[in-house]
Amino acid sequence: MSKTDDAADWTGKRIDFVSFKEALAARRDALGADLVIPRNSGARRTPSKKALLAAIENTGKRW
Repeated sequence: MSKTDDAADWTGKRIDFVSFKEALAARRDALGADLVIPRNSGARRTPSKKALLAAIENTGKRW
């Protein structure tokens, strides 16, 4: 079964992403050019996510 098949069974609200993108851009424009979106602090990361990020960092890479 593909992801497309799973989507056919979805009964929830569907989002038209072109319209969403346009509405989001309009809201951001209305708020002004100084819109600051804070980054995720990572304060609630699971131990497995912390271990994964540590393993990536040990390779010399950053995600």
